[in-house]
Amino acid sequence: MPLIETRDVSRVYQMGNNQVTALDRVTMGAQEGEFVAIQGTSGSGKSTLLNLLGGLDKPTSGDILFDGQPLGPLTKKQMARYRRFSVGMIFQNFNLIPTMTAAENVKLALAFGGLRGAERRTRADSLLERVGLGERMEHRPAELSGGEQQRVAIARALANQPRILLADEPTGNLDSTRAQELLALLREMVRRDRLTVLMVTHDRELAGGFADRVIMMKDGRVLETP
Repeated sequence: MPLIETRDVSRVYQMGNNQVTALDRVTMGAQEGEFVAIQGTSGSGKSTLLNLLGGLDKPTSGDILFDGQPLGPLTKKQMARYRRFSVGMIFQNFNLIPTMTAAENVKLALAFGGLRGAERRTRADSLLERVGLGERMEHRPAELSGGEQQRVAIARALANQPRILLADEPTGNLDSTRAQELLALLREMVRRDRLTVLMVTHDRELAGGFADRVIMMKDGRVLETP
């Protein structure tokens, strides 16, 4: 059974007098400990799909299931818990708080997860060590390279031990060397922790080199799910 899946999911937006179908009856899934890349041209529905899986948006029709349970019936409080503890998300633009150090960015996520005091500091240090930033914890985003900022974002996304990491073009602002280093880090987390990663990327070479499987999308539909 997939850890996360969609069943005939559509997402239609009302744009003035027009309806725009961003997703059209998409059925897909990912197993625990699987690294899945999602590819397609701009407007193919990749990011919309990721937002639905992350609980940031709701489908117009169809079902999204996590660990066999549909998300649709969840209350707002239950959905907030799902977003906080079951899935982590990283984006192309890092979205770090510029006035906070790397450690403080991660500790903020831990605070939202209910961790306190010394335990929060220990966990933040451990996460940053794990992503190779043990000596950069007290640096602010402006003092870090793009690759380092994205590693902070990964540490923050994994703060509350989610089972799924959703990555929307995580290498889009990185050069090829840093991109490969980042995906190697995610690949290791998949192997060691059975983390499930779903990554939207335009880079077919990177997807083929690191993902277990590539899902192709076009015009809101899944073209192939080998």
